[in-house]
Amino acid sequence: MRKIWVVAKAFFIVLSSLGCAAFALFLAHAPAFEIGQGYELYCGASSSALVVRTDNPACDKILLGGVKGESVRYRGDCARELISRYRADVLFMEEAGGVTNYYCHSPLFGAGVAIGGYVVNLHLAVGEEQTAAGTPLIFGGF
Repeated sequence: MRKIWVVAKAFFIVLSSLGCAAFALFLAHAPAFEIGQGYELYCGASSSALVVRTDNPACDKILLGGVKGESVRYRGDCARELISRYRADVLFMEEAGGVTNYYCHSPLFGAGVAIGGYVVNLHLAVGEEQTAAGTPLIFGGF
């Protein structure tokens, strides 16, 4: 009877360890943003090498591997809300073609890219009808 208890205990420990590992894998590959419209993952040697559109970013981040960045689009102007939600500091802004770009740094995201002497890890682009959010930058068209 004692041997059965030892085997059951060992089985429970192994199963618990696998569960913790699966949870850690999920957290490491969780989407950076809330799902909106047009979620994109940036893969390849550089973050702009391959853009993959997805409706299931958590699963695709695990399957693709090597995801260097991601972005999503939301209806309307929600830049202030996103800046607040991600506790971001706006480093600089630029406006071109009716789109206002906010280049930010957030403590909630990892490493960024160097632009104009700043380390940017959150990029917001606000147009007339939508806002795009990307980390570290938005690649592709807006």
